[in-house]
Amino acid sequence: MNKTALTLLMLYLVLIPAQALVFNNLVLFDVAVPMVFIFMLITLPVTFSANLAMTIGFLTGLTVDILSDTPGVNALACTVLCFIRRPVFHLYMPADNDLAEQRPSLRNMGAAAFLKYAVTMVLIYCTAVFAVEGIGCFNVKLFLLRSLSSTVYTFIMIYAIACLSVSRREKRL
Repeated sequence: MNKTALTLLMLYLVLIPAQALVFNNLVLFDVAVPMVFIFMLITLPVTFSANLAMTIGFLTGLTVDILSDTPGVNALACTVLCFIRRPVFHLYMPADNDLAEQRPSLRNMGAAAFLKYAVTMVLIYCTAVFAVEGIGCFNVKLFLLRSLSSTVYTFIMIYAIACLSVSRREKRL
């Protein structure tokens, strides 16, 4: 098994149960929910084809839906997130970079570009989740409040994970 597949498997086995058991219960003011498991999808290598990335996203979202009892909301949002992953990446990184197995990270992109990329991806994901959840009785103020507060909360958690995943040797470079 190559390093990328092993890393994805480890992230999947750690983040999905953590999301279902811990992070779904860390709701702030009955509004903001951290959706930390999307860190795995945000950091998928940009060389993955759209079909492979969307399949991984759908299966990840479906697993979270099953464990969290949310009927298809995360599966849809994760699939959308994986579909637009590469174009959003190229908004902040030049398209002519050598992207051989490059994963979006603090080390590979630099802090400023990764932060912009991560905020954009989290905002898109949170907007998709709360738009689908609120289809029946749409309240614009609640939608905006939940989307923005969950985006900030999730981004803080994802940034902390990204900082923890950079080893000491990589920080010195």
